[in-house]
Amino acid sequence: MRDLDQRLLSAMRDCGTDPRVAAAARALSRSGEHGALWLAAGLAGAAADRDRRGAWLRGMALIGAAHLTSMAVKRVVRRPRPQLPARAPLVRTVGRHSFPSSHATSAVAAAVAFGALRPAGRHAVPPLAAAVCVSRLVVGVHYPSDVVAGALLGGVTASLGAAWIHGPPAGGGGEGRLRDG
Repeated sequence: MRDLDQRLLSAMRDCGTDPRVAAAARALSRSGEHGALWLAAGLAGAAADRDRRGAWLRGMALIGAAHLTSMAVKRVVRRPRPQLPARAPLVRTVGRHSFPSSHATSAVAAAVAFGALRPAGRHAVPPLAAAVCVSRLVVGVHYPSDVVAGALLGGVTASLGAAWIHGPPAGGGGEGRLRDG
């Protein structure tokens, strides 16, 4: 498994030798730092969609919880970031540990959380989330297994809280179950 992880990472990192691919991967990686892209999207959604403001904010809380969970797992696992002999990483990282990918965790959590709010979210967020996940391989700072683990963690975390995004059932004193729209 370790050999496959290394070979896949090397192949993906080689994609970053194209300057256009490298620039896109850098931009996606930077925007996903600490879930910033997703939190900004959640704030924009909360500002624009007043009827679902609470749901957007709860979705952001789930993304934050998923991200914090990934950071806690990193502290336990302590897997070092990859070192490719012929290719330096294209971005600097905040931390030294790579498992799981926190970018992948927050990206997939956003895809699940925001996808539960709007049909457009189900169509627009997953491709962007996938691009953020792939960017971490292209810039050379995660093994594929880091990204897969992060994606699973984000998906599970957000799925567990998906019902909470919509608030309490109608008559429960809150904003009620929201319709897709």
